[in-house]
Amino acid sequence: LGRELAALGLPVSLSHEILGEFREFERASTTVVNAYVSPLMARYLKNLGNGLPAETILCVMQSGGGVISAETAMRESVRTILSGPAGGVTAAVAVGRAIGLDRLITFDMGGTSTDVCLLDGAPAMTTETVISGYPVKTPMIDIHTVGAGGGSIAAPDRGGALVVGPESAGADPGPVCHGRGTRLTVTDANLFLGRIIPEHFLGGRMPLFPARTARTVAAMAAECGLTPTELAEGIVAVAEAAMERAVRVISVQRGYDPGDFALLCFGGAGGLHAVSLARSLGVKKVVVPRHPGLFSALGMLAADIVKDYAATVMIEEEEAEAGRLESHFQAIEDRAVRDLDREGATPGNMRLERFVDMRYRGQSFELMTPYGPDLSAAFHALHEKTYGYQTPEKPVQAVTVRLRATGLAGRPVLERIGGRAGTGEMPPVLEWRDVACGGRTMPAAICDRAGLLPGHVLPGPAVIVEPSATTFLPPGAAAVVDGLGNVIIDPEAG
Repeated sequence: LGRELAALGLPVSLSHEILGEFREFERASTTVVNAYVSPLMARYLKNLGNGLPAETILCVMQSGGGVISAETAMRESVRTILSGPAGGVTAAVAVGRAIGLDRLITFDMGGTSTDVCLLDGAPAMTTETVISGYPVKTPMIDIHTVGAGGGSIAAPDRGGALVVGPESAGADPGPVCHGRGTRLTVTDANLFLGRIIPEHFLGGRMPLFPARTARTVAAMAAECGLTPTELAEGIVAVAEAAMERAVRVISVQRGYDPGDFALLCFGGAGGLHAVSLARSLGVKKVVVPRHPGLFSALGMLAADIVKDYAATVMIEEEEAEAGRLESHFQAIEDRAVRDLDREGATPGNMRLERFVDMRYRGQSFELMTPYGPDLSAAFHALHEKTYGYQTPEKPVQAVTVRLRATGLAGRPVLERIGGRAGTGEMPPVLEWRDVACGGRTMPAAICDRAGLLPGHVLPGPAVIVEPSATTFLPPGAAAVVDGLGNVIIDPEAG
C-alpha cells in the first residue's frame, strides 16, 4: 500500500520504517509526527538543494548526533527534531577531545531556551521524549531544556514574585532593547547591567536602544518596589536559578557531582551566565570555545553519518545469552551496510555498534545496554549506575536490539591561533565601562575576542565581545587563553 501511494506522489510514512519496535501508541505517535513534519521538510530541502551547486552534498543533522542525507531527512524528518542542540554537543565532544577534557557539562543558551547535556566520556543517549505533548521515540542525545533564554520575558506574577520565562519575546517583537518589544527580557537586564555592550552587539551591525531599556526597567522597578539595578539583577538571578536546576537534573539527580566536570558554554548568551552558574554548582573550570554563537554549526560539520536501527525481540535472559540475538543483529547489519553505502560512506570507514534494551521482568522501562559476551552482568552494572541499585536474582529480558551504523567522517582539525602573549599579560583593552554586579557598580575591561592571544590573562570584572556572543567575567573570576583560542575561566580565581 505504501509503495502504491508513493507512486502517486503522496508523502507516506510507514511505522515499520520509522519505528520498528513495540509499544504501539509511541510507534503510532512517532509516525504521525513524522508524517506531519516530512512534507514541510521535503519542500524546504528541495528548495535549498535547487539553490546549491550541483556537486554539493547536502546533509542534515539528526537528534542523535550524526548526519543523514537530505533524501533520508525528507522521508524520516522526525529524526531531526532536536538536531540543533545535538550539533552543539557534537562540537563539544570535539573540543573536549582536543583539550583533554572528557567530562563536560554543555550549556547552550540562546534566545528562547537553555539546553544542557552531561558528557561522561560520551553524551548520554535516550530513545524517547515528548514534543508538544506527543511521545516521540527515536534515538537522540539526552538534552534537558528549560525555557530560560535571552528573550525570556520577566514579569511579576499575581503574588508579586518575579517570574522569568518560559514565555519568550522571540525575534519579533524581541527584547525592549531591540526597539520594538515592550516587555523586559533577560537580554534587557544584561544590557542595563552593562554586561552587553551596544556598540559591539552582533559586531556592531545591530543597533540597540539602552535608553529605551532603562526607562522600561525603571518603570517595572517602581511597580515592584525595587531599584532598577535590583530588578535587573533579580531577573538574571531568577533565570540562572532555572539553569542551575536544569544542570542538577542531568547531574546530581543521576548520581554525578557537577564539580567533577568542566562547564563548556556556547550559544549567544551562554558566556554571560556561565561563571555565575559554575559557582552555584561548584564547577571549577569554564570553557568558552571560539565562535560560541556558531558552535552548533561546527558540530554539524564535524558529525559522522549515522543510521539507527531497532527491532523488538522480547526474549528471556537464557535465550539472549545463548546467542539467539546474533541472527537479529545480522539481518539489521546487512541492511545498515547497504544504507550507509547509499549515504556515501566507504566500507573501510563503517562502524557498527550493537545495543540491547534490557529490563528486569515486570519493569515497564528498559536500559540500552552495550552488547557483549556477558550481557546480563553489563545490564546489572548499568542499572546500578543509573538507578543506584541492582537485583541480580530477578529474571532479565532482552526487549529490543539496536544497531548504530556510522560512516566515519574526517575529524575536524581545530586550528591553533598564532602569536603568544607574555607571561601574565593582559589582552588589549578597548575601553573601561561600568558594570553592575552584586549591588555594586565597578569599572570593567572591555576586550575584543579577536585580540586575545594564547597566554593572555584577563581578571574580572571584564566583558569579552565578539560578533556571535558576549562573555562576562564577574569580580573574582579570571580567564586565560589556550593555544586553540578557547577562553578557560577559573570562577574562583580570587
